Amino acid sequence: MIVLEQVTKRYPSLRGPIQVLKGIDMTIAMGEKVGIIGRNGAGKSTLIRMIGGGEKPTTGTVTRTMSISWPIAFSGGFQSGLTGRDNLRFICRIYGQDPAEKLPFVQEFSELGDFLDQPIKIYSSGMKARLAFAISMAIDFDCLLIDEVMAVGDAKFNAKSKEELFEKRAHKAMIIVSHNMKYIKSNCNRLYLMHDGRVQHFEDVEEGIAAHQTMMAS
Repeated sequence: MIVLEQVTKRYPSLRGPIQVLKGIDMTIAMGEKVGIIGRNGAGKSTLIRMIGGGEKPTTGTVTRTMSISWPIAFSGGFQSGLTGRDNLRFICRIYGQDPAEKLPFVQEFSELGDFLDQPIKIYSSGMKARLAFAISMAIDFDCLLIDEVMAVGDAKFNAKSKEELFEKRAHKAMIIVSHNMKYIKSNCNRLYLMHDGRVQHFEDVEEGIAAHQTMMAS
């Protein structure tokens, strides 16, 4: 499971500390599909970094008993001077995986061809996203972080990516952050609505979406 208990996050500023998260309680179990919605600036990205381990809470605890991915298709962690193949090797070693076992899937799925042996710095943004998605799928995580609706590559590649994620990995836990309510409704079993650094839990997704829409209209 992933359990957040009274998690707060404050950042220093010239005008004094800014509190972004305010006493967050949250639980995600194996196989659950959980949405996180809210206005821009509500604290969603900070919360995702906290869940994934990218940041530590100022107070409170985050307990993880399942492995958690980085945000799917996020390419910001690549070493631009290394080739795509070398980045795969580097990431596999971090997660204790055998790069030789993962390479055939990444080669086939990313559709990068000879560019896999070229430096990341010459890749287009689409090529980086395709490589990042392929590596994300090659590592076997218990819980997948999906920050905003995925738009990876062209329409054909995007459809292939959604099949790989939502059909072949339907048994995995997923935490989905999005402003697209249709996407949330289609893929989530329950959700958390964020407002001013706090969360409100909804077992009924449609009820949570209605509360979000009321908040946005106010």
